[in-house]
Amino acid sequence: MILETLTCLTDDINEYFRNKLRINEDKVVLSGIINQDGTIAIQGENKIIVTIVNIEKEVTGQSNAGSAGGSSTFANRATPLNINLYVLFSSYFSSGNYTEALRFLSFTIAYFQHKNVFTRSNTPALDERIDKLIFELASFTPEQVNNVWSSLGAKYMPSVIYKIRMLSFDESIIREYRPSVSGINSDNAIN
Repeated sequence: MILETLTCLTDDINEYFRNKLRINEDKVVLSGIINQDGTIAIQGENKIIVTIVNIEKEVTGQSNAGSAGGSSTFANRATPLNINLYVLFSSYFSSGNYTEALRFLSFTIAYFQHKNVFTRSNTPALDERIDKLIFELASFTPEQVNNVWSSLGAKYMPSVIYKIRMLSFDESIIREYRPSVSGINSDNAIN
């Protein structure tokens, strides 16, 4: 679901840019920044690069209770795992194009001011397993930003990080099924 979420996001931003800026090319690409061997992972230049920089477990609103499968049975299901994604939007533009890098970073921020909630009604391409995604600008200190870029093994580029709330991993796989006990009759049989 992570891939589907980020693919839907990049496609939606590209469509927004095509409509607002009257451009034909995709300016937003889903990519790592540096390959494991230290080479640049990005194909081409003059793009906004979308990269995951952290995945965190959402701890609010979690329940450990099983769910009822009917009036006389209970189904023990795995508790959904809810996660948040921290996604880096980096302006990867050629050195002589710094002003365009800032311009497209501003366009990206404006996009999220325009649309910070994804639902299937406003984003038809959103995966059917996802009810809603909420995007919020993450505030990082300069030291935290430095740590992000250091961990990526790359030089700083103009960028912004958004927190995406929340993906719920629950395929409703029943691990165990057992009838509920409503009482014991006179023959010591379970009802």
